[in-house]
Amino acid sequence: MKITFPYMGSPYMYEKLFSLLGHEVITPPRPSQRTINYGVKYSPEFACFPLKVILGTYLEALELGADTIVTSGGNGPCRAGYYGEAQKKILQNMGYDVEFIIFDEPKRDWKTFLENVKKIKGNNSWRQVIKTVKIVYDMAKSMDKVEKIVETKRAYECNKEFTKVWHEITEEYRKIESSEDVKRVEKKAIERLNSIKICEVPEEEKIKIGIVGEIYVVMEPSINGNIEEVLNAYGAEVERSHYISEWIDFNLIPLPFYKEKEHQILKKGEKYIEIIIGGHAKQSVGAIIDFMERGFDGVIHLKPFGCLPELVSQSVIDKIMREYDYPILSLSVDEQMAIANVLTRIEAFLDVIKLKKHRKRIAR
Repeated sequence: MKITFPYMGSPYMYEKLFSLLGHEVITPPRPSQRTINYGVKYSPEFACFPLKVILGTYLEALELGADTIVTSGGNGPCRAGYYGEAQKKILQNMGYDVEFIIFDEPKRDWKTFLENVKKIKGNNSWRQVIKTVKIVYDMAKSMDKVEKIVETKRAYECNKEFTKVWHEITEEYRKIESSEDVKRVEKKAIERLNSIKICEVPEEEKIKIGIVGEIYVVMEPSINGNIEEVLNAYGAEVERSHYISEWIDFNLIPLPFYKEKEHQILKKGEKYIEIIIGGHAKQSVGAIIDFMERGFDGVIHLKPFGCLPELVSQSVIDKIMREYDYPILSLSVDEQMAIANVLTRIEAFLDVIKLKKHRKRIAR
């Protein structure tokens, strides 16, 4: 099999999983305007933005020779659960003969989940599969840990080094072959990041921003205008509500301990959204409350245009802003998003936060 996958965040974990299992991996190019144009051209107009971009990445990967697509499913009113079938039909109508392997949560259908695992397993022993999964899981945990350091310290960099160093670090992760390699790369990465000169900023002037919303637009910088890097450049620390290792913990590991954090987030959202309505609506609301309780100065909410679950959370967010006098900026992400407009809104949002912090200091 020549396997490809959706491009979301760092692709290296997916590359490593399939390559260690002996498959030829076709990594799709990082989403670009060409990718978006492809997806928009061949997707239904009413489809949400992630479906369009992901379809574009598939088309680019198929041009490179891929014949198998491995992806995840979804549930509830969110259309993510239909992405695989819809995209498969579109590609078939375009004349592509491609196999889709769609992984849903194991608890929903253990039989189909195991059948999909066996397809990926190939001729490898189960011992080798387990070893490979552990290596990739350790890699995901480690990369998320290091990235959180970047998202914090880059806000105070003096010489604009963090982004370049982070890209170099991800290339080192790309070369790992064992869990021991992961530990070695992580240790070296943290030492290197800690050696970068940062400018001193008074604690009371530091700004912390949480980012919540639909998982694809939150995690893929090429379609959200590199919002984390932009916020860091404005001097704000950043933390997302979604990291791939945490998604794995909640959705793929059948042990209660690994789901504790996500359940806490969902609990915090129950006051406003009582049930799971699909997508990440309840998680988005719960994450806003969590960021607020942890002392973050504001939250940016990213939603694909027309996303039903995030439209529901949007209506709740207005209530939260009034109830807690808490700054929240909602940005709609689609193929028409104008970066200049987004930057203007982010600047105004940060100015509001700075003014609010200034008034608090005066009031003390």
